[in-house]
Amino acid sequence: MNRAVLEVGARYQGQGYSQFRVWAPLARQVELHKVNAPTSYSAMQPNERGYYELLAEALPGCDYLYRLEGQTEFADPASRFQPQGILGPSRVIDHNYSWSDHSWRGLPLEEYIIYELHVGTFTKDGTFEAAIPQLEELVELGITAVELMPVAQFPGNRNWGYDGVFPFAVQDSYGGPEQLKRLVNACHHQGLAIILDVVYNHLGPEGNYLARFGPYFTDRYQTPWGNAINYDGPFSDEVRSFFILNALYWITEFRFDALRLDAVHAIFDQSAIAFLEELSEAVHCRATELNRQIYLIAESSLNDSRLVRPRVSGGLGLDAQWNDDFHHALHTLLTSERSGYYQDYGSIEDLAKSFRDGYVYSGEYSSYRKRRHGNVSRDVPAYRFVVCAQNHDQIGNRLRGERLSQLVSFDSLKLAAAVVLLSPYLPLLFMGEEYGEIAPFLYFTSHSDPELIAAIKRGRQQDFCSFEPENEIPDTQSELTFEASKLNRNLKTEITHQTLFDFYRELLRLRKSLPSLAVLTKRGLQAREIGREKALWVQRKSDHDETSLFFNFADSPITCELPLSAGGWEKLLDSADQRWFGKGSSVQASICSSGMVTVNVDPTAFFLLGRHTGSGKKNDNLGEAS
Repeated sequence: MNRAVLEVGARYQGQGYSQFRVWAPLARQVELHKVNAPTSYSAMQPNERGYYELLAEALPGCDYLYRLEGQTEFADPASRFQPQGILGPSRVIDHNYSWSDHSWRGLPLEEYIIYELHVGTFTKDGTFEAAIPQLEELVELGITAVELMPVAQFPGNRNWGYDGVFPFAVQDSYGGPEQLKRLVNACHHQGLAIILDVVYNHLGPEGNYLARFGPYFTDRYQTPWGNAINYDGPFSDEVRSFFILNALYWITEFRFDALRLDAVHAIFDQSAIAFLEELSEAVHCRATELNRQIYLIAESSLNDSRLVRPRVSGGLGLDAQWNDDFHHALHTLLTSERSGYYQDYGSIEDLAKSFRDGYVYSGEYSSYRKRRHGNVSRDVPAYRFVVCAQNHDQIGNRLRGERLSQLVSFDSLKLAAAVVLLSPYLPLLFMGEEYGEIAPFLYFTSHSDPELIAAIKRGRQQDFCSFEPENEIPDTQSELTFEASKLNRNLKTEITHQTLFDFYRELLRLRKSLPSLAVLTKRGLQAREIGREKALWVQRKSDHDETSLFFNFADSPITCELPLSAGGWEKLLDSADQRWFGKGSSVQASICSSGMVTVNVDPTAFFLLGRHTGSGKKNDNLGEAS
């Protein structure tokens, strides 16, 4: 950023004083109102570029509002805490916290194994504090990074978080800023990185008063949520600063290791230097200052590899992005669903290409979009893609919020886990997936605006009326909808669910311990359809070992020839083994290959073969049949 950036919000300075600053370029008068002094209004002084500021007596715990033009009062757009919700006053907080993670510097991006969770439904209590005791089990599973769905203040006490209206304020019903810091600190003590989902493409409709302060939005572009955020029009420098400061706030004050940027395809920006590029530069500069490894991970539906290409090469310099194509290719093979965007997928070759390249659509014609879609991703490093079999969107945007556990067989769940966790990409699990949680993850809200509530209901009826009667569409406002989405960890004590958990843990152990799986690269990787069967063969190599993976998506056994390098191979994992509640495997524990090997593969099953190659210490996993 080539200009001075002014901090916004209320910052406690010590000695009983706080610095208040707000951007209100169109206002002629801005006053500070400390709520505990009902008739006391202090005029704020205009500063450069439309800012108003004031140093005033205010201790942490002081609630305040801003009055514009001597008339209407609003909470601070950069409020750090809204203890009475979106319609209440803002509160001054003290950011001092006794961190004990001083040796933590973060993890290399290549080591990220991500666990996405929604704070409100992850535990019975639905708070940051309640999540802390669960971290040890995630480490036991093999997780290395926890991703929180958005925690910026949203209406009511139950929401996905994408309707937040105070980007700097930590949701009060989750426990507020102090509890969030305790969760981050606890993650680092467990060796876990922690990612925060942030929303820079829109704000929620209820309690969104930013437009009363300044031109935060523009009608030059429209998004599904209304006017777009103003990233390239008049006054856009300060709008950019607001959201860049927000990103720096989370990684500095709360020590987050990465930010997941929601739906960047809905960020409209025709600037010569894009907002995302400016954000990338600011975050990476701050990472250098803090001597920490900090990343930006984008969600985008555009299949545009420029997001993660270096800025010197004309890219935007983000570190990684979600790859929807991988999910869609896998989901259609598992479920045979072909509606909506799934109509573009369904062949084994789609999944094979995603293994080899990243994107399935890299400029080809998309029937769903009725145009060509995407650009080339083959040369993009594998660790720049996040892949999954399930996430909050792909589950929660279904009418009944069904997880894969409700859509496919137990054997298919094991198959899906192996495809994701043994891919060359950064894997993401959605909370509960690891033990086959059966509770849905539904869309839920707790708005207070009757017109908005009615509009959401009408919208969902229009979306689903051709599939379901009106009285069977879940009520987003009902607390029962929210409660139904909470995890039931008692399931893990049941043998089938415990077995699935153990299978995930074994996959992650192998991923970390076998060099050919641990090094995230497309070099030495082959992936192709086997004959005309509904089966995929994947080979990965390193300087020390070689692995061969076979995935059979058909519900019948397959006999085929596999191109295995000459020498001895050991079976390292087989989902058809009785240990994993399979019906018994047809694949031998040891195989000697002369270049081609004939194998009998069980229905809806996966197996992994490995062999030691080259010089160096033999890997202890080779020779251990599972």
